[in-house]
Amino acid sequence: MSDSAPFQQQPAPSSDKWNVLSIVALVISLLGFNIIAVILGFIALNQVGKSGERGKGLANAAIIIGLVSIILGFILGFFFLSGVLANA
Repeated sequence: MSDSAPFQQQPAPSSDKWNVLSIVALVISLLGFNIIAVILGFIALNQVGKSGERGKGLANAAIIIGLVSIILGFILGFFFLSGVLANA
């Protein structure tokens, strides 16, 4: 008498293929091309959802890095311009 069920459900094999666009988006976000990285990150996230490839975390990281860098750029630019205009 066996305790294991005759039909055990096997886990679905995960795809070992990485989404290239998510890798490119992460590299571009680290290089400072943030708007492009955010756009490519969203496209890669869509592709990963449809194809089941790996790279969802990389796409999310590219989006987060890109958006945070853009926001910090606006904040620092505002302080820089306010300082320049205050001294003029």
